[in-house]
Amino acid sequence: MADTEPEPAEREPTGPEPGESEPADPEQAAPAPDGGAEEPLTALSLPAQLIIAVAIAVAAVAAAIHLSAAFLNVSPPNTLTKRHGAAIDDYVYPEFERVWKLFAPNPLQQNIAVQARAEIRTPDGGTATTGWRDLSAQDGAAIHHNPLPSHTQQNELRRGWEFYVGSHDVRERPQGMRGSLSEQYIRRIVMLRLGREEDGGTVERIQVRSATTPVAPPPWSDEKIDTKTVYRTLPWWTVTSDDLPEAKRR
Repeated sequence: MADTEPEPAEREPTGPEPGESEPADPEQAAPAPDGGAEEPLTALSLPAQLIIAVAIAVAAVAAAIHLSAAFLNVSPPNTLTKRHGAAIDDYVYPEFERVWKLFAPNPLQQNIAVQARAEIRTPDGGTATTGWRDLSAQDGAAIHHNPLPSHTQQNELRRGWEFYVGSHDVRERPQGMRGSLSEQYIRRIVMLRLGREEDGGTVERIQVRSATTPVAPPPWSDEKIDTKTVYRTLPWWTVTSDDLPEAKRR
């Protein structure tokens, strides 16, 4: 009887041979109905589209106004700045002020501190003079290690002093209405810091001075600079109720 040859067993399906790509499964290749794809703007409802369009338009207009005001503030005098200069300055200062002195040909090389002292009326009817108080040092201490210092601490005293210096001559005589306005501004800043009562007495007069100290050159420089502090002392000013904050007026 002849031997019959056994039929080969069916081979189980295996993965693709090396170098061959696996055939795509239509069911797996098709994206799911909710596959997480971003919904296009046109698929939103009409009210939602209108809200988004209005928000984009408002943001674009605000950005255009801000950039235009910032540009006109630093641009040379022109028709727009002559006609709307006050409105532009009101928008820019002090929040969007830019200081270019760091990049100027002659950047500031001095530390300027504004100091004040007071003449007080003591309870027994006599008078006394307080010591000098460094107002700039107070602002510096408030700013130091503060990631979000206020514009008042950074700019109020500094800009007030620059305002005074720019509107007075070397004899401390005011030049026009801006000079008188700068004096009033400085008095109000000082009285806001000192208060009506100081060292147990009532403040009757104040005096302000600046202490200017040149910055020493770096060790590797051969430049020689005198780092002696120079003082600019203003006359005594009599304090009136207009120089006091409203909460401290009598």
